[in-house]
Amino acid sequence: MLDFLFSTVLLAFLSPIILIITLYLFFYNKRKPFFTQHRPGRNGKTIRIIKFRTMRDLKDENGQLLPDYLRITSVGKFIRAYSLDELPQFINVLKGDMSLIGPRPLLVQYLPLYSDFQKRRHEVRPGITGWAQVNGRNTVSWQKRFELDVWYVDHVSFRLDIKILILTVIKVLKRDGINATAKQTMSAFTGNE
Repeated sequence: MLDFLFSTVLLAFLSPIILIITLYLFFYNKRKPFFTQHRPGRNGKTIRIIKFRTMRDLKDENGQLLPDYLRITSVGKFIRAYSLDELPQFINVLKGDMSLIGPRPLLVQYLPLYSDFQKRRHEVRPGITGWAQVNGRNTVSWQKRFELDVWYVDHVSFRLDIKILILTVIKVLKRDGINATAKQTMSAFTGNE
């Protein structure tokens, strides 16, 4: 209920910003302002997340996407710097696919690579922000990220969620931990071996 109410209020309050970004990206990205992708939700059930498009779909000669730093647009850098690309995910929260707070939804192809411990991150709905995001964001190792996600699952509470929301605002304003390296948002998870 709080997710729904909070997201409704935020969407209404932020609607002018969302509209401006949508219109700008509509023209800048050749009528494609949004990026959607399937991600695992609660219990590993696939959901479709929506974000603002910040990268081009540039591929190499083998059809593989080029690294993030070669695909991100100048507008995309600004949008990501202030986490504005996440704003459309409030729609996912309204639909009940996501929560405001929870482990960030990762890629579907990672599912078979998880240990039983790491799979526990899917015991709750994924969130727009979470405990791992306020404790390093994209700069922490995969192992640490999973530990933080499962710690959240084991300690979820209203008080902790409020703390995470406050810390998220501070992180966003400081633009802290956005990229793992100067050339990469986050390294790919390749398993536990």
